Amino acid sequence: MIAIAAIIALVAGFALQDEDIAEAIGYQPHIARVEISGLIREDTGREKMLKKIALSPHVKAVILRINSPGGTTIGGESLHRGVLKLREKKPVVAVFSTLATSAAYMAGIASDHVIARGSSITGSVGVILQWAEVTGMLDKLGIKMEEVKSGPLKAVPSPFQPLDEAGRTLTQEMVSEAQKWFVDLVAKSRSIDPDAIPGLTDGRIYSGRQALKLKLIDQLGGEDDAIAWLEENRQIEKDLKVIDWETEGSKGLGWLRKAAKSVLGLAGLPTSMLDNLLGKGNALERVQLDGLVSVWHVQGN
Repeated sequence: MIAIAAIIALVAGFALQDEDIAEAIGYQPHIARVEISGLIREDTGREKMLKKIALSPHVKAVILRINSPGGTTIGGESLHRGVLKLREKKPVVAVFSTLATSAAYMAGIASDHVIARGSSITGSVGVILQWAEVTGMLDKLGIKMEEVKSGPLKAVPSPFQPLDEAGRTLTQEMVSEAQKWFVDLVAKSRSIDPDAIPGLTDGRIYSGRQALKLKLIDQLGGEDDAIAWLEENRQIEKDLKVIDWETEGSKGLGWLRKAAKSVLGLAGLPTSMLDNLLGKGNALERVQLDGLVSVWHVQGN
């Protein structure tokens, strides 16, 4: 095991010492692959990367590989806008993997063409605001919270007091306004009548097969189908290399993962060992989410 770790470190070291191998490879005409995974937040590094892709003369098209339950509503909105701006310069195809719901679906529908597997989970168009109300626990502990506020609706909702009718009305208004915005965004992006789609305004999920019938996506398939669509509809050469683009902050870890997985594969060991070592869970990310969120199954694994 020590020998394997040493080989991984050596290979990763060579990869990281290169003056940016990813960009060197990227100097040839290619299709850029951008992975959207985990919980989506506003990300200035990702925004810069999308702008760089848009301006690159070497990028002929873009594939968004999406596998995410969603995230913050702001994160989905900023990513949606970023993809729309990217579309002005390059053709973009979104490919949904296992999960592309809420803010992730919001990001995907900004592309020119949306592809999903038949069993992909998508939809969940909606917004939620959650907080823990802990007054009962504080009472049991003998803790009393005191506060002086500038107005009755300041700091509402609060975990330190039950929500009264005025506070609930205010909170519902904010969630409903964001929900209407999201639904209108879907209606415009997909050219559909939301009220004609069963369960759409209620935030339900759909399989890829259901989503295709309801015009929430364009096609069933995977990345090969995305390349075929680009060739047929945007005259992109099908033999172009597909190259992963990563944000500046993730490049080092990305190279480490790729190099380490290559070594593990050569050694006949499962690459899942690497995920256990470097971590690939979203539990902590979910705890850190705050504000309006557009995410499906936020308490799941």
